[in-house]
Amino acid sequence: MCLEESEKTEGMTNTVIILLGPTGVGKSSVSVLLAKILNTEIISADSMQIYRHMDIGTAKPTFEERTMVKHYMIDIVNPWETYSTGRYIEAVVPIIEKLHRKGKVPIVVGGTGLYIKAMTRGIFSGPSADWSLRDGLLTLEKEEKGSLYNFLKDIDLETAKRVTPNDTRRIIRALEVCLKSDSSMSELQKKMTKPLPYDFIKIGLCRDRKELYRMIEQRVDNMIREGLVGEVKMVVNLIKEKEKRGNVETEKKRITESPNHRVTVSSFSSMQAIGYKEIALYLEGEITLEETIRLIKKRSKRYAKRQFTWFKKEEGIHWIDITGIDDSNEIFMRTKQVLNELLN
Repeated sequence: MCLEESEKTEGMTNTVIILLGPTGVGKSSVSVLLAKILNTEIISADSMQIYRHMDIGTAKPTFEERTMVKHYMIDIVNPWETYSTGRYIEAVVPIIEKLHRKGKVPIVVGGTGLYIKAMTRGIFSGPSADWSLRDGLLTLEKEEKGSLYNFLKDIDLETAKRVTPNDTRRIIRALEVCLKSDSSMSELQKKMTKPLPYDFIKIGLCRDRKELYRMIEQRVDNMIREGLVGEVKMVVNLIKEKEKRGNVETEKKRITESPNHRVTVSSFSSMQAIGYKEIALYLEGEITLEETIRLIKKRSKRYAKRQFTWFKKEEGIHWIDITGIDDSNEIFMRTKQVLNELLN
């Protein structure tokens, strides 16, 4: 099969293409060109692009790109609302099925490793949250620090080895699963974790690390010029206004963080996005704008490094080295060539 603009995608009715890579590598523009030639649509796999009002800092596809090709899983929840990987998968499956029924091959684009892992290797969905039980466990931890981790070691040593003694959130969740299911989390994960039933074609874009870091720094500078500070201020004000009205869907960070954690605007998942958390500190007068920009660049580069670590665990990725290439059309042509080779 050779991909041409007139090409129909018969024989690919169960296929899902995943275009992945670290932040700032250049996935969005290439995915649009790829979607156009395949006459298909794009599903975002970015855990921060799901939030409304957060456009500049999450580098959402432009209005023009979203007009040319339909995008899903962007602007679906408000910044004060909670969201999870489980909800993401529940929303994505019907979209994939709809596109397959229309004879289209979905293109999943993003760098959130957990979303991609959940699709290709499965996600564990254990018992629902029991806030009363979590409160009780947290009380025990306050009375004797480290007691929950020791408890977890006693009943699920395998899971305990995968978490740190200070990771209260994950320790409590593991204990919750054990206590509510009469089985260890590690055992349930092995039995219940299943990938989505599709044929995944995974293509990754990568660059020389130093080049990528330079591009990240330039992108941060561009975001500041485009008005990121004002965008963060607006989002912070929206969250505070919702809090005042008392109708914010709280994330109960008092349970999932350290025992002495105080719920603030920065506690919301949306405000964990790189750029937003740092600018929120600037708006509170805790750091200067210069320090803020430097911190955003530093954390963005660290995030890119963590993404590579995630992707190394993902099998079957066909990597394309685009070092030294700035032209989206040239990157697209290389991606198209690799996809042709995979389909033949």
